[in-house]
Amino acid sequence: MEPGLYVVATPIGNLDDISYRAVEVLKSANFILCEDTRISSRLLKHYGIKNELVSFNARTEKHKIEKTIARINSGESCALISDAGTPTISDPGVRLVNEAIKNGIKVSGIPGPNAAILALSISGIPTDSFVFEGFLPQKKGRQKKLNELANERRTIVLYESMYRIEKLLNELNEFMPNRLLVVHRELTKMYEETWRGYPADLTRILHEKNIKGEFVVVIAPVDWKE
Repeated sequence: MEPGLYVVATPIGNLDDISYRAVEVLKSANFILCEDTRISSRLLKHYGIKNELVSFNARTEKHKIEKTIARINSGESCALISDAGTPTISDPGVRLVNEAIKNGIKVSGIPGPNAAILALSISGIPTDSFVFEGFLPQKKGRQKKLNELANERRTIVLYESMYRIEKLLNELNEFMPNRLLVVHRELTKMYEETWRGYPADLTRILHEKNIKGEFVVVIAPVDWKE
């Protein structure tokens, strides 16, 4: 395979949600950068891929970029993946892509699953104009960001973990109580669920269920009604 950096989208849950091209690139690359080798090894094993896995996450990214660039410049091909979905989207890798471009390295994208786009596509909420905010700041700047989003007129897409989903819904009830929400849990996985409603209603539902998993929250535009 031609030397370069290949940004490869992988499944967000269901391991069958991967393109033929992505599998071929993962088989052919000289080495694969991944967030967690334990998680990515399951995907590789599922498709019979035996390749070198190199841990590359938020903690190690800065230190491993130079080595990665050097290997590609020596003639190797590198595939970049994340634990789930499209790399660099609320995941590590942006600095690596930037550095590769500055070094004249060809960067190719192999498209595929993305939780934000999937959530939008099945939300029933306007998708012609939207803003993706990923994970809100955990502490510093969180209230400021929520104030900004309260005045956002486009559809908003957020990511949230099981540890802060109730907190987020309570905050949305405070800052934008009249905006319709669609909350997706564990998209494409066995226990996938979706709830629609206003912040106060969904806060009660999720509190009673004591649910776990990864969440995507889609917030309808101001004044939009079903």
